[in-house]
Amino acid sequence: MKSSTPSSLKRIKNVKKKSASFPRHTLVREAQSINISLSFSLSPISKMSKGPGLFTDIGKKAKDLLTKDYSSDRKLTVSSYSSSGVALTSTAVKKGGLSTGDVAALYKYKNTIIDVKLDTASIISTTLTFTDILPSTKTIASFKLPDYNSGKLEVQYFHDHATLATAVALNQSSPVIDVSATVGTPSIAFGAEAGYDTTSGGFTKYNAGISVTRPDSSASIILGDKGDSIKASYIHHMDLLKKSAAVAEVTRKFSTNENIFTVGGSFAVDPLTQVKARLNNHGKLGALLQHEIIPKSVLTISGEIDTRSLDKKARFGLAIALKP
Repeated sequence: MKSSTPSSLKRIKNVKKKSASFPRHTLVREAQSINISLSFSLSPISKMSKGPGLFTDIGKKAKDLLTKDYSSDRKLTVSSYSSSGVALTSTAVKKGGLSTGDVAALYKYKNTIIDVKLDTASIISTTLTFTDILPSTKTIASFKLPDYNSGKLEVQYFHDHATLATAVALNQSSPVIDVSATVGTPSIAFGAEAGYDTTSGGFTKYNAGISVTRPDSSASIILGDKGDSIKASYIHHMDLLKKSAAVAEVTRKFSTNENIFTVGGSFAVDPLTQVKARLNNHGKLGALLQHEIIPKSVLTISGEIDTRSLDKKARFGLAIALKP
């Protein structure tokens, strides 16, 4: 097998050949140009280094492909941006005979994100996100008004080979502490999470999982529901842009001996249009069409039918997201 000499090495050889006839300052310029070319070739490698991600990221890609954007509601979202950098989003949703709506404002300042939302039920939801208060950490504080017992504080720590997340529900009657940890690399990760009720002295949840990720695929196994269920999923991307993919998911419930098998996929018809579909072993068939009508504005049409009971009414959803 023939080996090709990198251009930088060829230039080094040329420098050696010219060393006898060229002055010293010319050789210095040649060496500097070689060092620059080497640094650019190594820079993409440093960008790839990152940790294993949070426990909630295990199996997330397959779950999103099977569930994200599927809906039976009517939804309209309009976003705008003010000159001061505030992002405003208005949302109206009609589900059956019930209509709801909310207005949200998001502001970013240095390492702080402030997100405030007011809905038609007069509930104010506020989320504050602080990055790097301590090195490699993210702190998230959220609360709702007028419910003063809805506060929650979460701290996330990211390392090259591990992540740790701790959340405390600021509920005076029954405080709950959630802890999750993940160890590994971006290619393979092991994780576990647990929730503890300080009032009853019992665990509200404990789950564990493993994920294996490659550039074009991802597989995961999660033991959940306090060991009562196991879920295995696999997703494979068909193109470099990851707009076309196939996914399969199997869930086993031990207490009821119930098995749920779901397959699905997405396909990019063109750069502006994408279709998705899913089908499980209970005969539920869902399909979705997304089209970018204007830049950054997306129209989504989704539906679901029961292939085992075609006399049942099909469910349809429509969503329009408008962005400037």
